[in-house]
Amino acid sequence: MQKITPCLFFNNNMEEAFKFYASVFKKDAKVKLTRVAGGTGGETLVGEITLFGQQFRALEGEVPFRFNESISFYVNCDSQEEVDYYWSALSSNGGQESVCGWLKDKFGVSWQIAPKKMFELLEDKDKVKVGRAMAAMMKMTKLDLKKFEDAFNGK
Repeated sequence: MQKITPCLFFNNNMEEAFKFYASVFKKDAKVKLTRVAGGTGGETLVGEITLFGQQFRALEGEVPFRFNESISFYVNCDSQEEVDYYWSALSSNGGQESVCGWLKDKFGVSWQIAPKKMFELLEDKDKVKVGRAMAAMMKMTKLDLKKFEDAFNGK
């Protein structure tokens, strides 16, 4: 068990959200839902979802709280194809695309979808190359590794 586990509070749609995340992350997702006594309807739904070994806990209820961009989940992608897949899957059916690789899924949870290679380039010591790449990234919605690399290399 990990020492620190993020806990999300869903507004009466946790089960739907967990099914959605399990469909997106497929074999790398494990879901556990439990109904416990208490809450306004006599039962409260609590849950646990594990994505790529990262455990999250969740609660469900009628709450005035909403997710916002101050917390996001970052997905390190090995390829542009993986970026494209997660971008499309997580922004579908009511999600909202944002800028620089950020999106909100249909539940309002913020995600950053980015290729690992991009951050390797951002750590380069050549500030001019990094500056060109950052300028290109600032114009993107979904991150495009080829365009990022081209800007980095001055193409």
